Amino acid sequence: MPVSFGLLNSTILGLYLVAMVLIGLWFMRRQQTTEDYFLASRAMPWVPVAMSMCASLTSAVTFMGLPARAFEENVSLLVVCIVSPLLVPVLVLVLYPAYRRRGVTTSYEFIGLRFGSAGRTAVSLLFVLARLGWMGTVIYAPALALSVSTGLPLTLTILLMGSMATLYTALGGLAAVLWTDVVQFVILVAGAFWVAIELVLYAPDGIPGILRIAGEAGRLQIAGGRPSLFEMSGLAVGISFFLQMMQDYGTDQVTVQRMLAIRKPGGVAKAAIFNAATDVVMVALLLFIGLGLLAFYQANPQLAPSNADAVLPHFIMHSLPAGISGLLISAIFAAAMSSMDSGINSLATVIGNDLIKPFRRQARSGKHDVNQARLLTVVLGVLATALAFGVSRMENIIAAFSTFMGLFNAPVLALFVLGFVSRRARFSAWCYGVLPAVAVTLAAKYHVGIHWVYYFPLSFTVCFSVAWLVSLCQKPGRNNGWSP
Repeated sequence: MPVSFGLLNSTILGLYLVAMVLIGLWFMRRQQTTEDYFLASRAMPWVPVAMSMCASLTSAVTFMGLPARAFEENVSLLVVCIVSPLLVPVLVLVLYPAYRRRGVTTSYEFIGLRFGSAGRTAVSLLFVLARLGWMGTVIYAPALALSVSTGLPLTLTILLMGSMATLYTALGGLAAVLWTDVVQFVILVAGAFWVAIELVLYAPDGIPGILRIAGEAGRLQIAGGRPSLFEMSGLAVGISFFLQMMQDYGTDQVTVQRMLAIRKPGGVAKAAIFNAATDVVMVALLLFIGLGLLAFYQANPQLAPSNADAVLPHFIMHSLPAGISGLLISAIFAAAMSSMDSGINSLATVIGNDLIKPFRRQARSGKHDVNQARLLTVVLGVLATALAFGVSRMENIIAAFSTFMGLFNAPVLALFVLGFVSRRARFSAWCYGVLPAVAVTLAAKYHVGIHWVYYFPLSFTVCFSVAWLVSLCQKPGRNNGWSP
């Protein structure tokens, strides 16, 4: 049963939201060109960029979803702690240097150099679809948290979440996004540690007691004896998240845009290493929180929530004192807003740079482009907020997130990999692979019912395999200056 959010908690959350808008207003006056608005003049130090990247990808889907999966299933997602550091050499030695050498604004502009304007347009459109769906989930998750914990209508909380993030992002561009993300990074990391410490204090035997209960409940399982398409296992997580994180960190505009804003090339490597280290800490910490919640609610079954996705905010509001609960609910908001602001800013960048600018018949002024970017940001924020209502009708939030990634992002990664590994590859061959990949993913979800962890690798494998086979039957394509 929801408890009153209270004046103190409301004040804390209100101050946090106002502070985010003030940062947007501060940077608004500095946006004179699209390079200022989209890339923060390419003059950012690496530390805030690294924190922003972590905050953007550690969304409320992660902040609420990882504890929920450990609470309800197992800790197989711990394999992500191994996968993330393994990607660092690929990022800092291959992908990011190539982007910087070309001086591109988006990773999809880079695709245009290899596959032409049709390839650039296609992956840009898929990015738009994927990120709109993704933002719907990251708005819905904290809105659910606030609704569950305060009793406010879910509709109101979705509208509050979407409108505030859209406002400060439209005002300040990437610079505002980066610096608000720094604040949000500190809040969400501190919040996660606070909850973990509270759970250890609540547990009768501390950490050993939490691990004992988790082991007895089968939650410490990482790799099962027999692989199954219907259960999450360590091997499935390793394969899925290696591919998904290669997309997230190496080709997705949300991350690439941040890396292109760093002042010096050496800062790119430092930011990638910082992000991988933070991934290890945060994934392990959030999964431990899920195990702590399992121990707490086994000892107090009368307090348990009915919805596993809401287990973390439910604990925060029902078991922690006022003030502390307000700070921690703000941490969930921070996780969501850092993802939404990054998403709509990157979407506006891709639409303006890859879908509008190439088709113009005459040049426009920098002021015109900045105003266009702000308008795009507002429109995208409204669309993402509307999509959150659709996500609210789906199952657990990580499954909803994985569906969007499998449908739209996996084919994008397939085109990037195809371009790097095959000189014969052509854009037309990739087109033959996209529709089967989408169809197989939808069938796997709605007709076969396989576990969500398989959506991304399944979609990627189908798209890449079909495109590879078709390319072998075609005449070799020209490389368009691509140098892997």
